Amino acid sequence: MSPLVLSVLVGALVVGAVLAVMLAFSGKNDGRATERLDVLVGRGSRRESSDLLLKQALMTVDRKTVFDKLTPEFFNVTRMVEQADANIKPSALFGIGLGVGFVAFVMAIWTVNMYVAPIMFFLGFPLPFLWLSWKRKKRLDKFAQQLPDALELTARALRAGHSLAAGMHVVAEEMQAPIAKEFSRVYEEQNLGIQLEDAMKNMSDRVPNLDLRFFITSVAIQRQTGGDLAEILDRIGYVIRERYKILGQVKALSAEGRLSGVVLIALPIGLFFLMLFMKPEYEKLLWTDPLGIKMSIGALVAMLIGAFVIKKIVDIKV
Repeated sequence: MSPLVLSVLVGALVVGAVLAVMLAFSGKNDGRATERLDVLVGRGSRRESSDLLLKQALMTVDRKTVFDKLTPEFFNVTRMVEQADANIKPSALFGIGLGVGFVAFVMAIWTVNMYVAPIMFFLGFPLPFLWLSWKRKKRLDKFAQQLPDALELTARALRAGHSLAAGMHVVAEEMQAPIAKEFSRVYEEQNLGIQLEDAMKNMSDRVPNLDLRFFITSVAIQRQTGGDLAEILDRIGYVIRERYKILGQVKALSAEGRLSGVVLIALPIGLFFLMLFMKPEYEKLLWTDPLGIKMSIGALVAMLIGAFVIKKIVDIKV
């Protein structure tokens, strides 16, 4: 890589990092609208409700950014931020990714060599998005674990004579986040005049959980045809608990296969970076020589196919 190209690349990364920092710290909103909504709902000035409504306003303001327009539909960062319950704007997340990639790029030039720098940039840039995906998965898993208890608590509230909305309010008051926050949001939306079915449908969009969709569907059918909703909720909670028991047994039996897959996939990648650090001239043939390029492409394709096959073997649906 020539010094001129390197200077242009570093300059572009610096400009991008500065713009990202400016976007991250701009556009701060006050909480006056949040306080008015709190008074309308009748929740006073509770801190939890204020943070929730402020976060909704934050997502609404940031939904029409250039980054969201350039993002594919299947990778909706705004929706991922909402599902992960993260206090960060998608544009700020993109700026953090640029900053992490730039730091990794500079550190690679300083400590290793110039050939590793672009690889380290492309490895450092997606780290904030991987963190967001991990936080989202952790929150959704915790929601799924809390759902049987929430359904049983709602069923007991229905047997005590409360309405479904009041039962969801009991869940919001008695249980912990994230399910308490989601049920509280449904309760507040129906207090503001939104139909309960629509508010629950919005919750299913925020929390893509199959058991939650069963719950929402059962509520919609019961409201149209009638029936004992408390018994239905008890049965759904029982099915969820039994499925989690089977899922735990499956994970225990497939642990060895999953660990073998991680080792087989990580071993060639780790060996590649080790050789790139120790002897970069030896690895340089993989992207300069025509035969080396073909071998690199073949290795990447084979690794992707192997990872897909191993995932299909150990990923057992329950």
